[in-house]
Amino acid sequence: MNEHAQIASIRSGATALEGDDADYDDLVERAGQCRIVMLGEATHGTDEFYRMRAAISRRLIAERHFDAVAVEGDWPDCCRVDRHVRGGGDDKASAFGSLADFQRFPRWMWRNTAVVDFIDWLTVHNASLPKAERSGFYGLDMYSLYRSADAVIDYLGTVDREQAEIARRQYAALDHVRDPQRYGYEAVHGLRPDCGEAVRQRLAELVQRQGEYKTADVPDPEDAYFFAERNAVVVANAESYYRAMFGSRALSWNMRDAHMAQTLMALQAHLRAQGREGRVLVWAHNSHVGDARATEMSLGGEHNLGQLMRLVPSSGPVFLVGFTTYTGTVRAAREWGGEAESRRVNEAVEGSYEHVFYRSGLEAFYLPFAHDAVAQLDGPLLERAIGVLYLPDTEMQSHYLYSRMPRQFDAVFHLDETHAVEPLD
Repeated sequence: MNEHAQIASIRSGATALEGDDADYDDLVERAGQCRIVMLGEATHGTDEFYRMRAAISRRLIAERHFDAVAVEGDWPDCCRVDRHVRGGGDDKASAFGSLADFQRFPRWMWRNTAVVDFIDWLTVHNASLPKAERSGFYGLDMYSLYRSADAVIDYLGTVDREQAEIARRQYAALDHVRDPQRYGYEAVHGLRPDCGEAVRQRLAELVQRQGEYKTADVPDPEDAYFFAERNAVVVANAESYYRAMFGSRALSWNMRDAHMAQTLMALQAHLRAQGREGRVLVWAHNSHVGDARATEMSLGGEHNLGQLMRLVPSSGPVFLVGFTTYTGTVRAAREWGGEAESRRVNEAVEGSYEHVFYRSGLEAFYLPFAHDAVAQLDGPLLERAIGVLYLPDTEMQSHYLYSRMPRQFDAVFHLDETHAVEPLD
């Protein structure tokens, strides 16, 4: 493709960022009427991405009355934050304290200064509103197999002690070493009983008794039931996921993103049942937010959250936003479970969207994919994705995929240079 035409297309459609809230005027106008707005990130460790998503979320919550933020974090860990920001938790004086349950690797994804600042803002904003109008904070992920099982048992202990004991027995086969990947390996290879049927029975029993539990003598009984039910769904889906990890990558990836979509739709339904519109902001990686049909992920049979939600009419209009960087630093580990470090990010390779964006000379810009010239950017071009690991020695294999970005996202923010997020730990 002609790089000169691509650069001209960017310059004709992009808006240079000035570093203030006016940078988001067009996005707020375009996305403000949507039911779901997904805000991505090219890495899990870039401070600017967190702070820009927070700035956009502040405006959409304050000006367009979005009901919730749902993040690529575990359901029970985010529940504690939700109680804090809506004024019902034990951490009323401390956003830092509300993040205490984020102990699983990679902690820096949510235990960082940018998230603390956003939680502080959301708490203050909510305090000025009636309880029924406050915006919540929820988790979409499914890695919390044991924490969610404990949460279900704890909840049942407050509403139905007999069922709590039954649940404890049903979840017992999970509880050998509290290592979910080891559980999955041993279950797949017949080294321990398969707990799948038992955890599905627990979920079915909880759903069957919801009428009784939603009227129980506990604080906010409908909310309490909803959180417990979603924890039971996490247990059932995570149990299947950890067994699927020892099969194809596409299967386990698809199960995880399907769970995120299921959780997001359940959250919308819960909010609507409370008289809200069910308008939700999502914070997750570009690889989950951008429509997988526009990337080489689809060639391997993978789908993702952004694609699934575009296909669900009942969720309402969906607006997908990507974030990219050319170089800088990133907070990432060298291996799974390793220490988070500030790592230098290589300059983006030629033939990538990030390289073309850099060549535009704009340094920092917002580009909606709704103007006539975007055909020049249809690609496919390479796109970089850095998760919790950064592996520069194998960067092409580990961190690049082909995409058609104007089909993948509705808009993109690009920064030539970004910096590592600051962890709390």
